[in-house]
Amino acid sequence: MPRPTRTAPPPKGPAPVAPAAPASPLPAGAPFTWRSESDEPSPARLHAVNDRLSADTALKRVRNGEFLLYSGDFHNAKQLLGALGRRLERASNARTPLEAFRAERRARQLEHETLSRIVVSLDRDYRLTLTRAPDVALACRQVWGAPETEFTVVPLKQLLGMLGAAEWRRKGLAVPGLTGLIHPHYGVYLPTRTDYIELLLWLPELKGQRVFDVGTGTGVLSFLLLQRGASSVQATDCDARAVACARENAERLGLRKSFQVGEADLFPEGKADLVVCNPPWIPEPPKNRVDRAVFDQDSQLLKRFLEGLPAALAPGGEGLLILSDLAVLLGLRPQGWLQEQFTRCGLTVKWSKSTAARHSKAKDTSDPLHMARSRETTTLYCLTPVAA
Repeated sequence: MPRPTRTAPPPKGPAPVAPAAPASPLPAGAPFTWRSESDEPSPARLHAVNDRLSADTALKRVRNGEFLLYSGDFHNAKQLLGALGRRLERASNARTPLEAFRAERRARQLEHETLSRIVVSLDRDYRLTLTRAPDVALACRQVWGAPETEFTVVPLKQLLGMLGAAEWRRKGLAVPGLTGLIHPHYGVYLPTRTDYIELLLWLPELKGQRVFDVGTGTGVLSFLLLQRGASSVQATDCDARAVACARENAERLGLRKSFQVGEADLFPEGKADLVVCNPPWIPEPPKNRVDRAVFDQDSQLLKRFLEGLPAALAPGGEGLLILSDLAVLLGLRPQGWLQEQFTRCGLTVKWSKSTAARHSKAKDTSDPLHMARSRETTTLYCLTPVAA
């Protein structure tokens, strides 16, 4: 346990007077562009607050539906978010993994709804005028492009996520088996969980193979296959930000001539020798745009991928499906469901390779879903059409 913090005794004499917080940087009634990843409607009214606002008062006000426009000190604003998060109740009496999952999703949604009501405004140059605030302009331009109006209003929690993503994008990320770095964009699945990537290292040489990568994200699977001998990859993703991210990464890695990517629902046109897909693995509705990399309502994307796979394969072609069994462990899918889908879609498993989860949450005993995550495995299925 961490050592308790020692506080110095209060100084003698009159208490110092806190300096007045700056006035709200957004003039009353001024039009603004509202930015929310959850497609929440623009606030009808913003209530100006500053460093004098306590976390208890803030919690009462946001629970009453207020959007609080923060002015004052940037670090105080971050501390307020942390204090609000600690005041939110989290159920801990779940009896089954499914109950724990449902409780955790409710808690996450409540946290999002609460913290997203602490908002800040940016000016025409995407400057955040809180004292001690970092330069956020580059992160904002990377995600939104040029400002549309004189002022932009965004939840502070979202802006902090954008700043973190901008740092990942600047530094890049090393991936096992890949020569060069991946530079992820905000809103695109960050490949820090490498179990599914390392499974592809078991593949034999791919010399001369034409590949489709469905749901490419950062493009990491495409680039790994190209570096292992594939002649070309046509990749797709339903999110324009992922398409831009994959295209930029291909340029950085010197793979632009053999890599094409476009915005599409599922498959590119034509046929391929190898079709790879790492779909969302939790069959629940996504709560926001970022969620779509993990949550697939009623397994719709997975089912449509399996249904369309035989037609996308050239003669003798193979499909590679990478999927976690966490949904089964949580009780969201019955045992045997995936094999039933293979049979329904006229597919057979030529071979498979599994690996135990090694990501941080699988080892975190304080995680509400540890009971399931500690037993999670990810499997690479090699699928071929059943012979007629």
